[in-house]
Amino acid sequence: MNKVLRFGLTLTSVSLVCVCASVVADAQSVISAARDAPQWMECEIEFRGQRHYDNAYVDSTAWVDFVHDDGTKIRRPIFWDGGQTFRVRFASTKPSGTWKWTSSSDPVDDGLHGLSGELTACPTGEAETIFQRHGFWSIPPGERNLVHSDGKSCFLCADTAWALPWRATVDQAVRYADDRAEKGFNAALLMTVMPDSNTTGPRSRTEDEGFAVGFEDLPKGRLRELNAEYFQYFDSLVDALVQRGVAPVYQPVFHGYGWKGGGTAGNKVSADDYARYCRYLVARYGARPAIWLIGGDGPAVNPTVVEQLDQSGQEIERWDAYRQPTGIHYSPHAWNRTHQDKTWLDFQWCQTGHNGEHVPERVADMWRNQPVKAVANGEPTYENIGETGKGAGWWQGHEAICNVTAGGTMGVVYGAASLWNWVLHPNEPDHEVWCTAPGAGWEEALEFEGSRYPGVLAKIMNQYPIRGMQPDWTCTYGRRGLLIPNKLFVLYLPTGGRTTIVSTEVPSPYRIYDLKTGQVVGQGRLPDERRRSIDAGVTDQPRLVVFHTEG
Repeated sequence: MNKVLRFGLTLTSVSLVCVCASVVADAQSVISAARDAPQWMECEIEFRGQRHYDNAYVDSTAWVDFVHDDGTKIRRPIFWDGGQTFRVRFASTKPSGTWKWTSSSDPVDDGLHGLSGELTACPTGEAETIFQRHGFWSIPPGERNLVHSDGKSCFLCADTAWALPWRATVDQAVRYADDRAEKGFNAALLMTVMPDSNTTGPRSRTEDEGFAVGFEDLPKGRLRELNAEYFQYFDSLVDALVQRGVAPVYQPVFHGYGWKGGGTAGNKVSADDYARYCRYLVARYGARPAIWLIGGDGPAVNPTVVEQLDQSGQEIERWDAYRQPTGIHYSPHAWNRTHQDKTWLDFQWCQTGHNGEHVPERVADMWRNQPVKAVANGEPTYENIGETGKGAGWWQGHEAICNVTAGGTMGVVYGAASLWNWVLHPNEPDHEVWCTAPGAGWEEALEFEGSRYPGVLAKIMNQYPIRGMQPDWTCTYGRRGLLIPNKLFVLYLPTGGRTTIVSTEVPSPYRIYDLKTGQVVGQGRLPDERRRSIDAGVTDQPRLVVFHTEG
């Protein structure tokens, strides 16, 4: 299958896109269009605008309506990509039939308005990722788990590679994605642009203190002067992730510490600028697997930020026809329930700081908030942050399962010091000691031991239908567990050993997993008694026991 159809275009691949014979438009307006639309794989139509704009990113609004034979309608926004170039990206939700498309613009641009054509929907073929096999994620209203379009549940396992978009090269992103995918990660948290207003350095991804620039006017607290070349390169970084089954978690402009603490622009940008940028991200990346993390740390109760996030959430809801998950990530001291009642909000993520403490109470509190939203700890202590050994090794595995069983059932998030800020090498200057790992750049941090364990948990959980699981303390004598009555019970034994099941809602068949390796180390059935004992076989190693109905 043609890679261009899978996950979009780069400048070097535009010429590979077939011109669609069914396009009804001036050839000067539609530069190229895909013929086929494999299910859940991005394809693209490229336009040449005919109108003069002082600032096309700000002044043009355009979209394409795709209508399937069965009446399904998907509206996708068009985005500006430099000069007179505009693009729309689309992923078919159907494996067959025809999608007829019509473009519109406001103000009217003859290169963007009133053009039409069609795409032939087709099966994905040899699906390479879980998203190609099962479709994009969403979180249905009133639920707490990721669900693929075909109904398959999914346990999130995300890494914090915040600075990758403006620091990493494509080769580095490929190495990173290979490592994380192999370990079991299926998402990566990204600050989409370097957010600090006062941080300076060369425009370089390979020089010390360097970084690429997404908006020329971000240091002034505005998002109007978009650098198209930055996002064209970002496309290739996203390709590296998505092609390996790692969904980007797009954070527009951070509100908290940022990269180097240089005064984050997220707190200064107007609601209009922030919402426009969210629409741009949906347009550019919304036909690929995505999560929208519109609030990034900081004071989410600040009235201007509250307005900014609400307007942005509404804009995403208006333009993301695939309804991919949208949420907020809070600071360690935050009141973690702003916008709780908004229809655009799907999840809330806390942060428990970077002091090496387990604080599952944060997600337990959030679990009880109404109306129901999915919950996770979006930022536990980074491994080896500030000092070697802090939050290191099995600490990360214990942290992950404690957060999940306390109520963070959406999944787990991991972070490594020096990787999150993409420190180029152990001696790169101008990085604060408190947020880097001694003697480590991003490559050394990639190999930290603790990065293995969240993925092990995710690989285990994703073997089972976890949709609707809830924290449970009633099926045992005080052990951490997750329950779907009569269908699934997940039991955490921090040091193995024996325990007693005291509920008849726990299924009888079980498997015992080594939480450090993911290996099945025992299995069996509980006896038909009210109080049923189980022995994990060791007394000094973490075990996960999964009770699941057969069939």
